[in-house]
Amino acid sequence: MHRAPEVRLPLWDRIGDLLSGRLSWVIALVVTMAGGALLGLVPESNSAEQAPVVLPATAESARVTELLKEFPGGDQAPVILLVTRADGEPLSPADLAAADQARARILAAAGDQGAPPIPLAPSADGEAALSPVPLPADLNGFALTEKVTEMREAARDGLPEGLVVNVTGGPAFGADIANSFSGANVTLLAVTVGVVALLLIITYRSPVLWLVPLLVIAFADRVAAVTGTAVAQLTGFGGDGSTSGITSVLVFGAGTNYALLLISRYREELRKTLDHRAALRTAVRFAGPAVAASNATVVLALLALLLADSPTTRSLGVQAASGLVLAAVFVLCVLPPLLALFGRKLFWPFIPTPGGQEITTTGAWHRVADWVSEHAGRVAVASILTLGVLATGLIGTPVGLALIDQFRVSADSVDGFKTLAAHYPSGVTDPTRVIAPTASAESVTSAIQQTPGVASVTPAGVSDTGLTQWQVVIDAAPASDAAFETVTALRNSVHKADPAALVGGTDAQALDARNTAVHDQWVVIPAILVIVLAVLYVLLRAVLAPLVLVAATALSTLAALGLGSWIGINLLGFPALDNTTPLFAFLFLVALGVDYTIFLVSRAREETPLYGTRGGIVRAVSATGAVITSAGIVLAAVFAVLGVLPLIALTQLGIIVGLGILLDTFVVRTVVIPALFTLIGPRVWWPAFGADDIENTDTIPRVVSVGDDPRRPLPGSGTSR
Repeated sequence: MHRAPEVRLPLWDRIGDLLSGRLSWVIALVVTMAGGALLGLVPESNSAEQAPVVLPATAESARVTELLKEFPGGDQAPVILLVTRADGEPLSPADLAAADQARARILAAAGDQGAPPIPLAPSADGEAALSPVPLPADLNGFALTEKVTEMREAARDGLPEGLVVNVTGGPAFGADIANSFSGANVTLLAVTVGVVALLLIITYRSPVLWLVPLLVIAFADRVAAVTGTAVAQLTGFGGDGSTSGITSVLVFGAGTNYALLLISRYREELRKTLDHRAALRTAVRFAGPAVAASNATVVLALLALLLADSPTTRSLGVQAASGLVLAAVFVLCVLPPLLALFGRKLFWPFIPTPGGQEITTTGAWHRVADWVSEHAGRVAVASILTLGVLATGLIGTPVGLALIDQFRVSADSVDGFKTLAAHYPSGVTDPTRVIAPTASAESVTSAIQQTPGVASVTPAGVSDTGLTQWQVVIDAAPASDAAFETVTALRNSVHKADPAALVGGTDAQALDARNTAVHDQWVVIPAILVIVLAVLYVLLRAVLAPLVLVAATALSTLAALGLGSWIGINLLGFPALDNTTPLFAFLFLVALGVDYTIFLVSRAREETPLYGTRGGIVRAVSATGAVITSAGIVLAAVFAVLGVLPLIALTQLGIIVGLGILLDTFVVRTVVIPALFTLIGPRVWWPAFGADDIENTDTIPRVVSVGDDPRRPLPGSGTSR
């Protein structure tokens, strides 16, 4: 029988020797000390305290925010004190007097901002009263949260029973968003560690083994946290609480994947040889390239986020890419020496020994893969149709959460805004802003007045730099489609009057955020697909295989988006997908899904020259089924942990990515790819393997013991094919 030449990887042979040898502890010590030095030397950043920044500085509404600083009071941003009765009755004179005292207390807590206090303004129905309270516009993060909390406590101190005080407005929303990350990253880390530990214990059924990869990954996560933030700040991308939390989830999830793959191959090799260092050398040689390739794919896909316009999106790309590089370095450089140090006794009480059954030809995963390959046509059609049906859940899914819909839990700013909208005309307390050169004030005023959907317009001052500001009340609900249409029409009108005119405000910011998200999706998603395809071409050196793998992963991603969106909106009651959710979900599902693709096809590429296309893919599923399933469940559970955060956007991301990883694990890797590879046959590997390189066999060898296969080394030989 013809035997194909073995594919040698000299570099990984040397790396395997280095990381499994007697001096491997030196490498582990150097990497660990370098990580400790980074923890000690890199100053701690407060970026985790910051709220996400979704708008680029070039957005029209962002430019308006900057220009407002040139007007009197433009360096201030008001919160709104709102007083109502709990029973919904009109405010009495005594209630108004108590509300005025609350206004005095909250002004004192805010501090002197150099602006005259504004008296209470009762609503037309007499059931509410409000007063703007100025704060410095540059106050943000936890400092803003602390100030707003102090103001809320001051306003409620001594408030008569029956009265309700809310503090809302732009700074209050920012404070509540920042507060949602207060301690959240610690909670997120604790829950993530707990989930990973539990699943590692279940996977290995060992009271000791799970500690080794968990400690390595946990240390890598702490190093990645400070390093990623420092890199983001040095490159000018900053960071915020959401990027820090997501980066930690990615480091734990991907790092655990890498560790599972390496340890799984190590355990497999321990069943073939008595020399645990030889087994580890073989494991590093074959698992190492898969880990490096999958890490390179995810890192490059994350760096594609640099093409985005949103500052938060770009920051996530830099931080997460840095974190995942460190995760791979620690798993490849620190974990193998630790495994070599403890030897096979680390697997106690289920210590693998030579001479048992081979996992590539026995067990549940072999039976599943064998059945799938025997019914490849029907299985491929049924599974692809199922994924396609799930993807239809995206049809008609609303995208874009209003500011008041950001929270899963109660927030004072949201409650106050809803109460405000019930008692005051829409737009009065938060008007749209128009800024234009004073020289064209008359034509701009006329253009504003003639714009459909504008309820009123009021001049709001002139700056020393020759600019005039108008406050425009829009006759539409905040952040609604009607409001967006009016803002767009208003921009068209004033731009015709003066191209230098700008339109900003909350509704304009929401519109710009949506447009930025759409732009980022159209730019970044194709870039991610091209990057993943390129990496697979370099890894596999075949024409059809990368196309099949990327197409299957993309379909699985669309199915997860459809299913997750449908569950979130129809079962959990979310009003819409957040603007950033489709892009981030697509990124994580495609990039992380390729982890499992690479784990599977790397093994298939190893087995195919000896056992044929069908035999190779069946043996690959048999060998990697358990580790891919374990890794998929771990990663899905880790992303589900994002649900502990109170923001709907992160909950949506956790649901969609968690479901997508499970689909990828149990459907794409187990069913779709084996079926498609079997149907296409040897052509799927061309030109990496030609017809002469692949055994022409229609049957799958049923090897019961490694000694029965002449192509396998004898137990205890310390060699690998």
